[in-house]
Amino acid sequence: MAKTFTPAQAFETESRNPIALTPVESNQVGAIGYDPESKTLAVSFARGAGAIYHYADVSPETHAAFLAGDLGAECKPSIGTYFGMHIKPLPFKKYPAEPAA
Repeated sequence: MAKTFTPAQAFETESRNPIALTPVESNQVGAIGYDPESKTLAVSFARGAGAIYHYADVSPETHAAFLAGDLGAECKPSIGTYFGMHIKPLPFKKYPAEPAA
C-alpha cells in the first residue's frame, strides 16, 4: 500500500518575533532559540529550506532539557530524539527562512 503524506503547513503571514537562533550539534536540528518573555521556542532544521518553526507556551525547563537532549539517566543525550518525543507533537507556526546576509 502506498504511503500517504500530510501536506506541508503553509507559512504564516504575520511577522515573526525575531528570536536569535544558536546552532546545535544534531543530525536533525540545526539551531534552537528561546524567548523567555513569550515562552516561544524557535527551531530550524539541519536539512531543508531553512524554515523557522515557533512553538508557543514552552517552559524554560523544557527549553533547557531540549538543549541538553535530556532523555533521562538511562539514555544517551540526543537533541533530535528529544525533539521527536517532546517538541514535534506541539502546535507550531512556520515562517520562511531568514534572508541570507
